Amino acid sequence: MEITFEHVSHIYQPNTPFAFHALKDLSFHIPSGSYTAIIGHTGSGKSTLIQHLNGLLIPTEGRVKVGDFQLEPGKKNKHMKDLRKHVGVVFQYPEHQLFEETVKKDLMFGPLNFGTAETTIEKRIPEILEAVQLPEEVLDRSPFDLSGGQMRRVAIAGILMMDPNVLVLDEPTAGLDPGGRREMMDMFYNLHKEKEMTTILVTHSMEDAMKYADYVLIMNEGRLYMEGQPEEVLIQKKKLEAVGLDVPEMVEFLSMFEEKFGTKIPFHGQNIKELASDMLRVMKWGKCDE
Repeated sequence: MEITFEHVSHIYQPNTPFAFHALKDLSFHIPSGSYTAIIGHTGSGKSTLIQHLNGLLIPTEGRVKVGDFQLEPGKKNKHMKDLRKHVGVVFQYPEHQLFEETVKKDLMFGPLNFGTAETTIEKRIPEILEAVQLPEEVLDRSPFDLSGGQMRRVAIAGILMMDPNVLVLDEPTAGLDPGGRREMMDMFYNLHKEKEMTTILVTHSMEDAMKYADYVLIMNEGRLYMEGQPEEVLIQKKKLEAVGLDVPEMVEFLSMFEEKFGTKIPFHGQNIKELASDMLRVMKWGKCDE
């Protein structure tokens, strides 16, 4: 499901002394099935942006298109419920949204509210549990008796039960240790590939953006500051530093390597092993094949 913002602006509390211009003339296009990272410091407009994707916010100006759905100022959308079925949002600490007596009841709550037949839901549960790497034994347990990591996976499973076409991840690994972060991000990437979902990741992690995303939007003060493929955008150190962002550690390391050895290794998305091979060629022959 593709997403397009056309000159979108959003003002909180308009026509009051407390008016705040959170988004300013924002235009971009996210192709269906892509994995896009949205990056920016606190207050750059990231959270306001993603709340337009499922109609939690309506543009003050401009138009938001999500598949066949359109959100415009002053126009009521009779299909908002359908839009929210198609767009699943994983907010920070999604486990705080759990409330049912058992995991199974929590997984069934959303689809039942949208009118999905109970037999269909029952068939989907094993598939979703497998996707989030949870055993079926948890179904009859209270979600509040599970570990923090398991609770988060249950909450994510509840969103996936809606079978969304768009998955929005708002800092989904907040509070997790490095191992848990890596497992969670790998899980989302596998889901993205298997289900061919349009995936949008809001993150402060330049490493995650570089590793998983195929496109990057950099936000600053409510505007789109930069956009493009990660290997093109996330190497522009001066531009990123100008808006309070760092380059990924791998890019910083290559910069230090060039400074020390006087040879530049171009970065084009190589993994660690490929970079090690490039460095070995430089050390051995004094140059790197681009």
